[in-house]
Amino acid sequence: MWRISPQAGSRARAKLKGMHRLLLLTALVLPVWAAAPMTTLTIQVKSKSGKPVENASVIVKFVKGHSVAKLGKSIRKEWELRTNQEGSVKIPPIPQGQILIQIIAKDYQTFGQVFDVDEENKTVDIALNPPQPQYSAHP
Repeated sequence: MWRISPQAGSRARAKLKGMHRLLLLTALVLPVWAAAPMTTLTIQVKSKSGKPVENASVIVKFVKGHSVAKLGKSIRKEWELRTNQEGSVKIPPIPQGQILIQIIAKDYQTFGQVFDVDEENKTVDIALNPPQPQYSAHP
């Protein structure tokens, strides 16, 4: 039969307690370190004359991030929304980095551009161009 001295048992308990503390600290710090920075995005869509464009289709896609941390499946990276009467749309938090914004509205040219987003809150103002005249190959 094995016999353990009281001193050896208390040393083993102390080591085990230290390992528990280290594991707890790692579990608390790791999610904070790995979280990708997020941005709340507001998009204002107007005509060249400054009039709000309502009911425009706004597509926002996360393209590429500044963060080294991998984005999990639980983080949404794409939205399709419509502008309100004031021509604005608010996107829930999106990972910071390069974001593609596309806008499709009746009686305007389609808009598409990649923006760098590295702030906590950002407003993007977009002015849509009127449609180009139609050309015909036949006079």
